[in-house]
Amino acid sequence: MPMRLAVCVSGRGSNLVALLEALTGSAEAEVVLVLSNKADAPALDRARERGIPAEAFENFRDAAEWLERLARHQVDLVVLAGYLKLVPAGVISAYRGRILNIHPALLPDFGGPGMYGHHVHEAVVRSGVPFSGATVHLVDEEYDRGEILGQARVPVLPGDTADTLAARVLGAEHRLLPAVVLAAAAAGRPVPLPAPLSFSSH
Repeated sequence: MPMRLAVCVSGRGSNLVALLEALTGSAEAEVVLVLSNKADAPALDRARERGIPAEAFENFRDAAEWLERLARHQVDLVVLAGYLKLVPAGVISAYRGRILNIHPALLPDFGGPGMYGHHVHEAVVRSGVPFSGATVHLVDEEYDRGEILGQARVPVLPGDTADTLAARVLGAEHRLLPAVVLAAAAAGRPVPLPAPLSFSSH
């Protein structure tokens, strides 16, 4: 029986779409629910277009609401794909070791409260580091601190802006997240990837 996934989103849903495309035809995992803290998140429309139940939280801070929705859809694994709010502690407790998040930098650097989206890429460019990338990690009670399961590196190029770097990192995210999810489905639980993924400058 395929691993049943809930994907949580706050925005456009490009990682959701990349994941859905990677899972097309897969017998190992399927997205059975998409949740958002924003009723007008475009990602909900991306899910509905594909016939996937897509719901907005009435109160994203309410663990009971989360757990009711996840139980109703018999969810095995929760994937945060551009979800920008802290998951309630009661949900983390109930699904410990079964919640993944993708972060647009190489953790443990450039993570923590306030480090999301554009803020991350601006900080990376300012810092002068030669590489950035994406990280998939287990979610615990603190932002960006859970066990790292996989990373994808991309170069930071001379003249990069936060926007040009963001586009390059997003391409890495679109390959890394499905790789970690498929590895989890094959193993029956989230597992570290055997090696980091690497990408060219394109």
